[in-house]
Formats: sequence, C-alpha cells, structure tokens
Amino acid sequence: MKNKSTKFGYTSNQAQSVKNIKLPELESWENQYRRDYVIKIVHPEFTSVCPKTGLPDFGTITIEYVPGKLCLELKSLKYYFLQYRNCGIFMENIANRVLDDVVKAIKPKTCTVTGDFTPRGGLRSVIEAGYPHKR
Repeated sequence: MKNKSTKFGYTSNQAQSVKNIKLPELESWENQYRRDYVIKIVHPEFTSVCPKTGLPDFGTITIEYVPGKLCLELKSLKYYFLQYRNCGIFMENIANRVLDDVVKAIKPKTCTVTGDFTPRGGLRSVIEAGYPHKR
C-alpha cells in the first residue's frame, strides 16, 4: 500500500501502526473470588479520530471478561481511553488494540471487546474482538 498522506496529515503507514501508539499502562487489582463471574465495563463516550478524514469518531466501547487472578482498575482505564481522543486510528484497530492491551494487563480467562460506533453517512460499524480467538 502506498504511503499516501491525507489532507489532515495522516498516512496509511500511520493508520497501520496501531501497535506503536503510546497509551498509558492499564493497572489491575487482585481478584478476590476464584469462581468464574463476568465483569462488563461500558464506556459510552469513546472518541477518536478517523485517520483518513481527520473527522471525529464516536462510539461505545464495551469490555466483557471473566477475570483470572486480576481485574481491571477503572481509573487507569479512563485515562487509557482519554488518550484515543486525538489519535488517528481505524475503528477495527481500536477494538483489537483494546483487547490486546486488556489481555496483556490482566490475562483474563475470556474477554470480548465490542466497539459500537455512531453512524456516519448512513453506515454503522460494530466491531467485536475476542480472546481466546475462536476459529
């Protein structure tokens, strides 16, 4: 793919460099229960920037997981999400990057990240990324 710059300065290489985006580390705390249970975290005011157009993207990010030894600390998650606000990143990459970072931070038994993005131009995108990956 050619490294073409858009009028807003984002390039296709930048859009593909999702793993290189610096985000705050997600913190955790020790799970007090050994039985399986589900934690569902909903962030209804997620914002980022489309790397092609420079326009804002809005959506709801939902993290649903069965904890292992650790649980996500919510304050660090809030600061983590705030860093996406000015970040040029595709919606598909958001769901997958959040999943990767949650799995790295807490090693849950299972985890699903869903990005439900506000319609633009009559199209609504819902991206779901899961761990462990089902084939």
